[in-house]
Amino acid sequence: MAEFAQFSGTDRYIADEALMASVNAALVLERPLLVKGEPGTGKTLLAHAVAETLGRPLYSWHVKSTTKAEEGLYTYDVVQRLNDSRFGDADVSNIRNYIKYGPVGLAFDSDEPVVLLIDEVDKADIEFPNDLLRELDEMAFTVRELEETVRAKQRPLVIITSNAEKELPDAFLRRCVFHFIDFPDRERMERIVHVHLPTLGPDLMKAALDRFFAFRKVAGLRKPPSTSELVDWLTVLVASGLDPASITEGDPFLGVLFKGEADLAAAVDKRRGRKSW
Repeated sequence: MAEFAQFSGTDRYIADEALMASVNAALVLERPLLVKGEPGTGKTLLAHAVAETLGRPLYSWHVKSTTKAEEGLYTYDVVQRLNDSRFGDADVSNIRNYIKYGPVGLAFDSDEPVVLLIDEVDKADIEFPNDLLRELDEMAFTVRELEETVRAKQRPLVIITSNAEKELPDAFLRRCVFHFIDFPDRERMERIVHVHLPTLGPDLMKAALDRFFAFRKVAGLRKPPSTSELVDWLTVLVASGLDPASITEGDPFLGVLFKGEADLAAAVDKRRGRKSW
């Protein structure tokens, strides 16, 4: 088998063996990598880490509820062309001047291999993944206005993230390497925190992680606190100069960990002993 670049994590992105293996499988198979996991587990940052490790440019497409598949390929600015025909001195006869590539188009048009991030694919309409099947399968798309086919000069590594807000079509799933990012266990969480807060003392680390993992076990939370919220919480705790006892006894700044009134109330109720820890 030919040699290929491998992903092994970075100094700032702590990846486990299973995740690294999935990235490398996608590289070998030249298939998109579909990454699922709860918010805050590093799905989006994975693409940045892979691009850094492989030394590739990164093109990002952040999907919204109104996003259409063709927007990632290209857009034809017919309004600008109309305005130029009425008020400008541009050559409006050349439609090519009004074709603008989206992130997918730019990735295909690149002379060097790139990493293409399609972020939160499940936010769009249910047909959105199906509308990209041919393009991701064949690494090509047609610009209708020019009657031209754009083919990838170098096959990009495509990383697709999903928060599992809706089911993705089977035909789309068959074309992907799949990986679910498990929430970090305590040992890996300590390594992640140390990357962001290298001078954090062990006593404060222990007290904060004790509270954090206890909060994540509170029943009925709509959004349990995530890794990024833990790092933010610790940053505030350090800046405030609080000692470990203050965290154990008072659980300060819970608004950094919880982002909803019901979740915050559930955490406070649990802490006050209305339910046992």
